[in-house]
Amino acid sequence: MEKPKKFVNQTQGKPGSEYKMDPQPEIIRKGYRGSEKLQNKTALITGGDSGIGRSVAVHFAREGANIVIVYLKEDEDALETMKMVKEEGQECLIVEGDLKDENFCKSLIPKCLQEFESLDILVNNAAYQNPKDSIEEISTTQLHKTFETNIYPYFYVVKEAMQHLKKGDTIINTTSVTAYRGSEHLLDYSSTKGAIVSFTRSLSKMLAEKGIRVNAVAPGPIWTPLIPSTFDDVSDFGQDTPLGRAGQPSEVAPAFVYLASEDSSYVTGQVIHINGGEIVGG
Repeated sequence: MEKPKKFVNQTQGKPGSEYKMDPQPEIIRKGYRGSEKLQNKTALITGGDSGIGRSVAVHFAREGANIVIVYLKEDEDALETMKMVKEEGQECLIVEGDLKDENFCKSLIPKCLQEFESLDILVNNAAYQNPKDSIEEISTTQLHKTFETNIYPYFYVVKEAMQHLKKGDTIINTTSVTAYRGSEHLLDYSSTKGAIVSFTRSLSKMLAEKGIRVNAVAPGPIWTPLIPSTFDDVSDFGQDTPLGRAGQPSEVAPAFVYLASEDSSYVTGQVIHINGGEIVGG
């Protein structure tokens, strides 16, 4: 992966489609070959319309899985992801809604089963962040929104999914490098990501006897729409990592494939760190 010259913020602090980003994120490597690792599986991915979620959806599809994508408002992005999944020869259902709403979360599994008759892989990925330089700047409203978006839905969706998940199925959660090294600009966000690590470890023990594996991926600086939509200056994004650059979604999604497939049959309660070489504990 070549180091980009500079990242350019073309969204001016507003959410936008990936095609507005410069450079555009790489969703899947041209040379990535599927090998039917997820053949006849169904995966539900929250936040699957763009960024890491989109990349996971396309990788899963290339490995043979049908996809359910949950997203908030960005219809254009969701439709583009659905198109990419279908180009891989798989089916895709997109569901718009707010994951902060427990009733909406409860509705996702029935919709998945109605469309595909099974649920084999659950990816909790949707997240919200709003950088602030001091704790005094974090309003109660923002605090609630961050936790209600980033960790509450994990409980809601998993609880509903447990009625249908079976031995051999997998749950994969997206945490972050900020859970391990902290972030002076993302106090509330990094706190939720730490909660996801503990959620992953505890849930893995709870479900081990059922043969359901629970793991997580902790990305470092990855070039996704979340970055230019929340930071004003992204020109040097990721350049402070040992590899000297930000990562691409295409470099994260294969870890999800590994954790979703039988290749990781003896792995549960673990976190895979994809962060450009930053050494973190845990």
